[in-house]
Amino acid sequence: MNYIFYFLIVFSIIFGIINGRTQEVVNAILDGADVSVKIALSLIGIMAFWLGIMRIAEKSGLVQWIAKIIKPVTKWLFNDVPPENEAIGNIALSVSANALGLTNAATPIGLRVMQELKEVNESNNNDKETASDAMCMFLAMNTAGFQIIPATVIAVLVAVGSKNPTEIIVPTLIVTAFAFVSAIILAKFFQILYKNKSNFPFVKKEVNDD
Repeated sequence: MNYIFYFLIVFSIIFGIINGRTQEVVNAILDGADVSVKIALSLIGIMAFWLGIMRIAEKSGLVQWIAKIIKPVTKWLFNDVPPENEAIGNIALSVSANALGLTNAATPIGLRVMQELKEVNESNNNDKETASDAMCMFLAMNTAGFQIIPATVIAVLVAVGSKNPTEIIVPTLIVTAFAFVSAIILAKFFQILYKNKSNFPFVKKEVNDD
């Protein structure tokens, strides 16, 4: 990604020089830097607020309460993870952070969940180099990023002067809900399909040394 942005910047400068519009390119760079700083500063307040709410929910036991409510769902989605494992509560926290549009806040939580799921996978004496079904399922859910309130996007729209920044809520809810359900269905489908490795001719078969 760094190389792509570097190429775009260099290409823009060269193209501006060739066309005699160097000043416009310089002005665009400075204006873009100014807007990016304003957007970053505007995100501080909303991110601090929701991160505080998530921390309160975690410390007050609300996360564990939510984990108990969605236990039947998580048991089906993550059937190789013990229900009392801490990863289940963190999964609920990660989904909640994504649902509130706090993608930046959800990232460290997601990394924590993947580490916990990796430990569960190792404790089950599975291949340490291969992701478990639970890890793949969580990755699919996290990537789909179901959002009820896209708080970060709304904050960005407010920062750039949008007259109606909340109009994005309904379209975002529809699109992310569809993506979220599709990700779960596909993950479950491939879990079932992969159990029979003969369906995958590219999977290396175990060699019997006897």
